[in-house]
Amino acid sequence: MKKKIENLIEKIKNAKTIAISGHKNPDGDSLCSALALMKIIELNFNKKPIVIYDGNIPKELDNVPLRKDACYHTHIPEDKKYDLYILVDYGTRKNLGAIEKMAEKANYIIEFDHHYNDGVMGKLCFDDAEKAATSQILYDIVRAAKFEINQDVINLLTLAIITDTGNFKFVRHSDVLRDAAELVDAGANMADLVNLLNNKDKKTVLVESKAVAETEFLMKGRLAIATIHHDDYKKLDGRGELVLRSLGQIHGVEYIVLLKEQKEKQIGISFRSRSKPVNQIAESFGGGGHLFAAGAVVPDSLENVHDKVVNAFKGV
Repeated sequence: MKKKIENLIEKIKNAKTIAISGHKNPDGDSLCSALALMKIIELNFNKKPIVIYDGNIPKELDNVPLRKDACYHTHIPEDKKYDLYILVDYGTRKNLGAIEKMAEKANYIIEFDHHYNDGVMGKLCFDDAEKAATSQILYDIVRAAKFEINQDVINLLTLAIITDTGNFKFVRHSDVLRDAAELVDAGANMADLVNLLNNKDKKTVLVESKAVAETEFLMKGRLAIATIHHDDYKKLDGRGELVLRSLGQIHGVEYIVLLKEQKEKQIGISFRSRSKPVNQIAESFGGGGHLFAAGAVVPDSLENVHDKVVNAFKGV
C-alpha cells in the first residue's frame, strides 16, 4: 500500500489537469466521494480538479457540501483531454455513460472502488469489495498518507457512508462503524447530515409510495416486484430507494425487485435481498453489483422483463 500511495501522490503532483467522476446517475457515495477527493487534492496539492458527472443527481443530494462544484459532462468540450482522470465508485465501464470516453482520453487513470470489477479501467487501482462505501477507501488513504482534511471532507466522507449503508442498516462489517465514529470525533454531526438528505420532491415520494402500494408479491410473499411506469418514471428523482427500503421492511419478504420503465424498451432493474445473493441474477440480465444489492438495464419491453425476472427467481 505504501508504494501505491507514493505512486498516487506522484501522479497527482505531476498532473496539470485532473478530472474526477463516478458512475452515471450518481448516488451519495459516488458524488460525495468525488467531491471529497477533489477537496483533498486541493488542500494537499494546491490543485483544483474538476468533478464531472453524467445522468441525474437526486435532489436529496442538493445540499451536500461542494455540490455546486459538480459539472455536467456536456459543459466540457468533447475533445478535452486530462493528464489524470480519477474514477470513484463506478463499478464497471458500462456504468459510466458519457464519462467512459472522457476518461479513456486521459494520459493516466486511477480508480477507487468498492465494487467487484473484473475489467478495471485504472492503471493504479485502490479497490476493495469488502468496504461498505468507496469513501472508506479514501479515508484509509487520508490516514495512511496523513493528508490534511477539513470539515467539508469530513462531512462528505460521512455522507457517503450514510447513504451507501442505508443509514447503517446494511452494515455487515464493523470497520465502517469505526470509520463513522472517527469521523464523528473529527466533527461530523450525524443527525444534521441525515436531516440534510431529507430533501425529496413531493411528487417523487408520491410516485414511490404508489409503486409500493401496487407491489406484486410472489413465491408465497418471499418475492416483491414493484413497477414504475414511464409516465411516473419521469417524476422519479433517484433510484427508487424509498420503494426498496419500504418493501424490505415487510415480514417474509426475502427478495425485492424494482422495475423502472426508463424509456420504451429500456427497463432499469434494481435487485435487493435480505440475506441471499442477487448479484448473479443481475449479471444474467447484463448487470451486476454487490451480493445483496445489484442492478441492470435491459433493452426490452416492461412485460418481457417482468416475466424474465419472475423466471429468474424460480427455484431460489
